[in-house]
Amino acid sequence: MTDPWVALEPGADPVERVRALRRAHETFTEAGTVPRPVRSVVADSWRRSARAGVGPDGTASVELTDGDLGSYRAEHPLARVMPLFRELMGTFAADGEHLLAVCDAQGRLLWVEGHPTTRRRADRMNFVPGARWSETSVGTNAPGTAVTVDRPVQVFAAEHFIRCVQPWTCAAAPVHDPRTGRVLGAVDITGGDGLAHPHSLGFVQAVARAAESQLALLAPPEASPGTIELTALGRDEAQLLAEGRRIRLSRRHSEILVLLARHPEGMTGDELLCALYEDESVTPVTLRAELARLRRLLSPGLLVSRPYRLTAAVESDVANVERRLATGAVTAAASAYSGPLLPGSGAPAVVRLRRRLADGLRTALIARSDPDLLADWARAPWGEDDLDIWRALAAVRPAPAVRARLDELESEQTATATWTRSAPGARPRVAVPHRRTPPAPR
Repeated sequence: MTDPWVALEPGADPVERVRALRRAHETFTEAGTVPRPVRSVVADSWRRSARAGVGPDGTASVELTDGDLGSYRAEHPLARVMPLFRELMGTFAADGEHLLAVCDAQGRLLWVEGHPTTRRRADRMNFVPGARWSETSVGTNAPGTAVTVDRPVQVFAAEHFIRCVQPWTCAAAPVHDPRTGRVLGAVDITGGDGLAHPHSLGFVQAVARAAESQLALLAPPEASPGTIELTALGRDEAQLLAEGRRIRLSRRHSEILVLLARHPEGMTGDELLCALYEDESVTPVTLRAELARLRRLLSPGLLVSRPYRLTAAVESDVANVERRLATGAVTAAASAYSGPLLPGSGAPAVVRLRRRLADGLRTALIARSDPDLLADWARAPWGEDDLDIWRALAAVRPAPAVRARLDELESEQTATATWTRSAPGARPRVAVPHRRTPPAPR
């Protein structure tokens, strides 16, 4: 095919294409091999779906209902561009007997609107607001795959992994936060085979870009005059947004701002020295030099001394996750958690905070026992070796792929323990979950 991201090029016979895809789907589900003419984007998605333990006869699960759904989507950034989505796509969906759908970055459907008859048909496969349509839940589908691969994608008929979805065709494009570049979710058009055209893919992509442009024009909903934003999760170098300036910080400056953001009352030089350096030989002169360089980098008057503190309120992604956890909003907290705090940092106070935040979220996920939330964590880079999470996932979703990964991790732990006990002079070691995060000092 000329464009591997287009499901059905003009001139192709849709009936014959459906037959070929059904044969290929059966071959894959029975033998695990992907024959032609399956597109590479679909073949890769089928393999990810199988590894996630998705079965071809599965269905989507509804995670958010009633008040939980209402409050979650009211706070979601894409709520601010829903009027735009309706204006650009509403008539097209209604007249064409299609559906307009919007999902978050985890593939949860937030809005599903369009032709009433089509909505009733979609209800039977749980294509409804609050349902999880990520690849790890229902396999290949346009909104779930779009947020997974972070690009517009079209899925036609039997390219869908779940059989009950194969009568449908959909096209979706991810929508990004224009300030940070992070995926916020995806906008999707779902309907019949008539959507299997390059124009439908270009259409949703244009709508997604229009939404990003509108988000860029709107003031951040949580920002107030004088507030600065600090993004430090999942990155070794934090990003600061202040007075319209986006500043990428060095690792040491990232550590300093993370700590000062948590202590609006300020910190003394000695407190910062102990929080930042394990090496007791580091002198106050070294710290003062770092603070002087940071002060020159920031806006005038933002960092003052005696004690060292920031003169503006700071909104950080760390505090956002903590607030959501404190109120029991586990799904929202997991959505806001984009990775360990400054994962490469060895500053004692940062390491403690990183471990406390990750463990708090892990504990909440295990207690919630939601298979999709657990799967999201287990398959993230920071969770792929997390034995406790994989055990919890296997308890609620004992798919062969999940059991195989759990067995592999338990074998690794047993081998490590055996080697440790047998090594001359070795002391017992405790296996650390999410091992990519440096362990906290004890």
